[in-house]
Amino acid sequence: MDSSFSHDPASDQVLDEMLHDALHAIRKHFGMEVAFISQFELGRRVFRYVDSEVSFSPLHVGGSDSLEDSYCQRVLDGRLPELLHNAQANAEALTLQATRMLPVGAHLSVPIRLAGGETFGTFCCFQRQPDLSLDERDINFMRSYADFVGMVLSRRLVGGALLHTLRARILSVIDGECYSIVYQPIVHVVEHRLVGHEALTRFTAEPARPPDQWFAEAAEVGLQEQLELTVIRKALLNLHRLPGDTYLSLNISPETILKGAVPAVLAGYPLERIVLEITEHASIEDYSLIATELAPLRAKGLRLAVDDAGAGFASFRHIIKLHPDVIKLDISLVRAIDKDLCVRALAAAIIRFAEETNSKVVAEGVETAEELAVLRTLKVSKAQGYLLGRPVPYESLALSGYPPGQPGSLGRSHD
Repeated sequence: MDSSFSHDPASDQVLDEMLHDALHAIRKHFGMEVAFISQFELGRRVFRYVDSEVSFSPLHVGGSDSLEDSYCQRVLDGRLPELLHNAQANAEALTLQATRMLPVGAHLSVPIRLAGGETFGTFCCFQRQPDLSLDERDINFMRSYADFVGMVLSRRLVGGALLHTLRARILSVIDGECYSIVYQPIVHVVEHRLVGHEALTRFTAEPARPPDQWFAEAAEVGLQEQLELTVIRKALLNLHRLPGDTYLSLNISPETILKGAVPAVLAGYPLERIVLEITEHASIEDYSLIATELAPLRAKGLRLAVDDAGAGFASFRHIIKLHPDVIKLDISLVRAIDKDLCVRALAAAIIRFAEETNSKVVAEGVETAEELAVLRTLKVSKAQGYLLGRPVPYESLALSGYPPGQPGSLGRSHD
């Protein structure tokens, strides 16, 4: 049995509180002094949840004892009944030291079984005094609660097993380098010259799916920073091979920035040739922390970009709070910019805002000549997209001749 008990701390806390509250209510309902949920592990009985009277607390959460020397084992194998009105009157119970030492009077114990029928442990209540009023109805109530606990714990343990599987998959991608870096040209479309590249990740592992889903899964299992920094390191290996007057744009989440490892990763590289793109689509809780973390790097030439401007409210907050050097116009605006006047008006407003705040605009996802023509009329000078160049491995980069189908070769500029 996978006994892992940690996969989502927030949901685990809710579960813990729910089970403990229910355990307390049932103990009070029976008028017992102690109630607990135990788990069987490697021949021992581990107390996972305990509720007891303040004046009598013989057990504690995390404590354990020998399973063989417990009421639980004897109830499971039939040597003891699930309901004991008075353990002092049962010969088998008297063979257990706890019966005499605590002592144990009334005792109820039922197994907790997981969804697959496997025994997780037991749900037990006891007190030091006998109770002759307990009957079959009470033990049935205990069984119903044990069924509920088994159902909830099954979901929790399945979640833990799933988490383990997902973590193993992400780690195998990282360790096995089951990914590659491709570089998409960023072009000055007015002056017809190459100004930079965006580094993008392509995954070769199964299941086949978009890169953002791999990064989302890594975040879900606590490996976001490790995966992001791994691909950034690999992308930077080709920076010195790219034209010296162009820049490299790298995607990164706010969470990874706040971990504090970015300066070490970028150490030794020319920061004036690097742009960090904030990829988060949700609102950031404290923008000042991001700004503080990046301030020393920006002072040395690093530039900051906000990705997907216009895709949602969060991107506008990023722009206002982070004061980026580059605002990347979202593909959802670019795709409709030559057909939808409302979209064009929104794009124009973002472009005007960028002018007022001294930011540069890069349009993403340009695929048609019509889109590019409208962007030019809106005074967008820089763009990327399939019309201008597809993402390709460094070895396949054609460092001249962009955009395709247009005469002449691209000049190069660090603008």
